[in-house]
Amino acid sequence: MTVEEQFKEDIIGMLNDRQQVSFNEIRDIAFSRGIAEKSFVDTLTNLEKDKIIASRRNGGILTYYMLQQQDHLKNIIIVEDDKNINKLMALSIGKGYNITQIYDGGEAVTMIRKQKPDLVILDLMLPNKDGLDICQTIKSDPEIKDTIVILVSAMDPTNNRFKGIKYGADYYIKKPFDPSELRTLVTLFLEKKGKRFDPLIDLPDEERISNEIERSIKEGKTYTIGTLKIDELGNYASRIGEHYAIIILRLVSQLLQDAVNQHSPNIFVGFLNGDEFVIAGIKDNVEKVIHEVQKEFNAVMPFLLQDAGYKKLDLNIDSLFETDEVPKLSLSFTESEKEKLEERRNEVLKSKGITTNDIGSYTYDELQQIFGKENFDIIITRDLDGVKMRVGKKNNYKEEKNNKDE
Repeated sequence: MTVEEQFKEDIIGMLNDRQQVSFNEIRDIAFSRGIAEKSFVDTLTNLEKDKIIASRRNGGILTYYMLQQQDHLKNIIIVEDDKNINKLMALSIGKGYNITQIYDGGEAVTMIRKQKPDLVILDLMLPNKDGLDICQTIKSDPEIKDTIVILVSAMDPTNNRFKGIKYGADYYIKKPFDPSELRTLVTLFLEKKGKRFDPLIDLPDEERISNEIERSIKEGKTYTIGTLKIDELGNYASRIGEHYAIIILRLVSQLLQDAVNQHSPNIFVGFLNGDEFVIAGIKDNVEKVIHEVQKEFNAVMPFLLQDAGYKKLDLNIDSLFETDEVPKLSLSFTESEKEKLEERRNEVLKSKGITTNDIGSYTYDELQQIFGKENFDIIITRDLDGVKMRVGKKNNYKEEKNNKDE
């Protein structure tokens, strides 16, 4: 077996174990073995062509995912009234699926209930029944609620994105869409090995956040790292409901990913398992992304309040926040001082009895400690049923869990 062949087997083995690996990690392994860049890139390209792996730029990092062999063709329904766009969607998805094309919203639900597809791609503006109504119908029907729904729309996405996520849509794509992005999303939703693909959970994990901390400490002043916090999310969850708070998390996650993809693809974005996201990159680019996300989030705030039952939109929206009833949600970015970041990182390493020569990966609890976020109001847990949230201080949650375990 040649070095290149062994490298290919190692990539497959690593992805089987971890389910997702970044391009940089694969490149470092290749270079350590003396494999030329063209050779290892060709290896990755061929693995993708053979549908053994799939790649997606997620949170500013090109990530490779392991795919699983399908024992039957997955069924997809495309609901789009424009015949040319409908055809483009089908061509973008490619071969290997049973695709049904529908052009009228009124026919969609009947066909979806009859076929019980694995995935539905929905335009929002449809004759007779719009995409949001169809999405809500799918996700509220016990027999088809597990169907993956991707919404696609050329409309102003501010309110529709929020409503789509609220009704259970798995992703929202703006027109004109990137055919390769649509194909990748379909592949990952239907064929990713292990846990179901989730655009919130599948942001860079603790290992890659750990690597980004080390990088930021070494970089100069033009490179920044910090946290984007959803202020008052804990109070909002207590007042409106934890389900709504998860919707807010998913909304911010998608807004961040869109802003990074459109404006600064080299920005790093990770999720801290609470009410904060980690953002890192060249300072000017980070500021641009933060500004864009804050602008989009502020635009959706009236719809959040209206949906939660506060419909007096004829009043000044700021006046609604002056009561104790409605927590004022906002996004705030805190840049980490690198000296303090390094100091807290060293404290974590000392408590683990290791040095900077053998750092490895931090746990989420350790990452939160490094960023000075040790006692969140929001606790996120993940299981086979997806993301769950509870409101309360993390230390209290740990005590309750320990008592329960005992």
